[in-house]
Amino acid sequence: MNFKQIKETCLYVVNLERAKHFYQSVLQLPLIAYVPGKHAFFKAGTSVLLLFNPADSKLKSSPPPHYGVGKQHVAFEVSEQDYEHAKAWITSKGIAITDKVVWQSGKESFYFEDSEGNVLEIVPDKGIWPA
Repeated sequence: MNFKQIKETCLYVVNLERAKHFYQSVLQLPLIAYVPGKHAFFKAGTSVLLLFNPADSKLKSSPPPHYGVGKQHVAFEVSEQDYEHAKAWITSKGIAITDKVVWQSGKESFYFEDSEGNVLEIVPDKGIWPA
């Protein structure tokens, strides 16, 4: 099988309205769909970020039930040229950078948390993973 990409990534959030505000207003991801108490879907480049209320999604019959708890992780990719701007932009929003990692390639990525405590990362598009 030859996968092209991961099309969707899912995070589970208890306070869906607060998380919707964070991703739409703070990170400025375009909202695709929103059903209060159930889910919010966002466009992130060519991918889709799904936010599900775990209390609702674990009771579904179709698609199959799914849910998670605790701190989950998603990395967002920006162009290498926009990396420093992204770091400054995140901090200008009052969001604390919780960690920075310099990878074996010498490239850096940084971490911060969303409104639910999920661990988000910004990575440059060239250099942290082998081609």
